[in-house]
Amino acid sequence: MQFIDLLNSEELPMTGVTADSHKVKKGFLFAALPGSKVQGVQFIEDAIQHGAKIILAGIGVTLPQDAPSDVVLIEVDNPRQAFAKIVAKFYKLQPKNIVAVTGTSGKTSTVSFVQQLWHLSGVTQCASLGTLGVRGPGIRRHSALTTPDTQGLHAEMADLASAGIDHLAMEASSHGLDQFRLDGVEVKVAAYTNLSHDHLDYHKDMDEYFDAKARLFSEVMRKNGVAVINTDDEYADKLIKLCEAAKHKIISFGKSGKSIELLDRVPTPSGQDIKIAVEGKEYQLTLPLVGEFQVMNALCALGLMLAQDDDADKFVPLLEMLRGVPGRLQLISGHPKGAVYVDYAHKPAALEAVLKTLRPHTKGDLICVFGCGGNRDHGKRTMMGKISSELADKTIITDDNPRYEEPEKIRAQILKTAPNAKEIGDRAMAIDYAVSNLKQGDVLVVAGKGHETGQIVGETVHDFDDVEEVKKAIEKVK
Repeated sequence: MQFIDLLNSEELPMTGVTADSHKVKKGFLFAALPGSKVQGVQFIEDAIQHGAKIILAGIGVTLPQDAPSDVVLIEVDNPRQAFAKIVAKFYKLQPKNIVAVTGTSGKTSTVSFVQQLWHLSGVTQCASLGTLGVRGPGIRRHSALTTPDTQGLHAEMADLASAGIDHLAMEASSHGLDQFRLDGVEVKVAAYTNLSHDHLDYHKDMDEYFDAKARLFSEVMRKNGVAVINTDDEYADKLIKLCEAAKHKIISFGKSGKSIELLDRVPTPSGQDIKIAVEGKEYQLTLPLVGEFQVMNALCALGLMLAQDDDADKFVPLLEMLRGVPGRLQLISGHPKGAVYVDYAHKPAALEAVLKTLRPHTKGDLICVFGCGGNRDHGKRTMMGKISSELADKTIITDDNPRYEEPEKIRAQILKTAPNAKEIGDRAMAIDYAVSNLKQGDVLVVAGKGHETGQIVGETVHDFDDVEEVKKAIEKVK
């Protein structure tokens, strides 16, 4: 039996597909995939013992001498890609309208915005898949990977399609693209956010990193698709040429965007006023998100909408109703004087980025509430204290998962580089104090936990949600 037979057969001759020998059952196809640390060929014998009847592997691989005569070996040049296409054929079902987003940053927010815009425009049977897991109507499933493994991805899409989901927005990571996990996914529209230094422990250099991202447009998405591209990015021209060769329609966005152009942006405490032009027609709107990067993510999502329905008058006003990803510069509305944000930043670079992002939105004081976890990197404590002391006008040091360490000692280490900070160990009290003392034009960020809902003390995880605590505090000052 040859690989081509599997793709052309009306009925596939296997009861299941997997690349994990432990999941093999009788009649399965087992894909012996190459890996960076472990090679799938090492588990062929184990897979056969568990009942595998078809082995998919690279050229030159042989079956064990004692393999049953009815076990078939299929040798292919690219077993990862072949496996992806076989898995897609095996599961059959996918949502009818799939959009994929790739880029170093912005994937999670853009995918979330796409799902929100679909829902706001009346498309209720829609879902998103990526870093936050799978989210849809009545669906909340977590995922360990931005792009799930091949079999898991297609199983998930089949489940969504069976549940009536006909629109899916998904993140496409460079790892997933490089490992051919998305091959076989019927992507109709794809977007590119940006490319910056990242994942070079996996990719050899930036060119290789770009090539992995570009596969979404050159190989995964069918020809005559729609490519939504951030033309402000330095790799945009290269990607546009590639998309033109594949005969994709191009929707460009950004300050230099021809389809969607960002004309002006004025930060406000609770968001930003922006002016954009869509195919030459100007719109003025207020975006309830902070940071220029979120404007770009919102414009990318708008481009993905216009790729399916070019009615800008329908979608542009909906941008004013977007909400950020939970726990990522999440605005908690309702304070009569200031603006309050909750963010997941719990590392020095992340805290620095958050404070620098919020500064242009701050007319009064920028206030930061944060702590550091116990039994974790001690070095970051003084670093984060220094960052908050230099970038925020006021700092309040509190507890954040002290675990088995004495909270007072953790706070003391932070305070070494933030001598003017206020110390309030009880996190709920610290939040209440910060919220109740906000003045007109102040901006407060409660950093460290974001979407998490627990405070770890010793072995006990106590219920604690920064968002809920902020809401309680705001109710007191209304």
